[in-house]
This record gives sequence, structure tokens and C-alpha cells, in this order.
Amino acid sequence: MKYIVTLNNKRFEVEVTETEAEITSVTAAAEEKPFAPPPAPEAPAAQASEIDGTPVKAPMPGAVLEVRVNVGQSVKAGDVMFILEAMKMENEIVAPKDGRVKRIIAGKGASVDTDAVLAVI
Repeated sequence: MKYIVTLNNKRFEVEVTETEAEITSVTAAAEEKPFAPPPAPEAPAAQASEIDGTPVKAPMPGAVLEVRVNVGQSVKAGDVMFILEAMKMENEIVAPKDGRVKRIIAGKGASVDTDAVLAVI
């Protein structure tokens, strides 16, 4: 099997058999940049003084996969407002009461902590 290994900005092509490993070529790898996925945006923490209404909170830390409501939209208790991914599972975050969405704080892709305010009804 052949592998490409980068070490100290040099690229090595290594061929490995059952009993030995052999370097078959060496090239400069300085032009290559390591892959780093962009960080998910953090949801801003809402201050208690900023919340005028009923907060919809994240029950666990995770990432917002989907926002299913808009500001001004009417919701009923139990309506799904957000899909939150936590521990490789999708969790429905529902409206705690009937009302109108006053504010959405956490958008799609945001990372949130437990009890982070996602929206205000």
C-alpha cells in the first residue's frame, strides 16, 4: 500500500508491504495548507435584561441544525421551533407556550450551551 506522509513541510510517498516500508519519493509540501474546518458561529448569550418574554432554551449543548420559525410567527405550545444536534442525535426544541416569536437569538450552525436562549416568545 502507498501512503503520502507530510513531515516538516516535506512530502514523503511511502510504500508499505507486510515486512518493510520504503520511501519511494520526496517532494516539498510547503504550498499545502493543513485542512481546518471553519468553526461554527457561537450563539450570542442573551442577558436577562434583554429578554422580554418567555425564553426558549437549549436543554443540552449542541449545534443548531435548523430554525423552523421566523420572527413574528405565531406558535402553539409543543410546536417544533429548532432542531438541535447533540451527541449525533437530532433533538426537537419545542415552544414552551402559545405566543408569537419576538426574537430569534441562535441561527443555523450556531453552537450553544445548556440553557442558552435560542429564541423569545
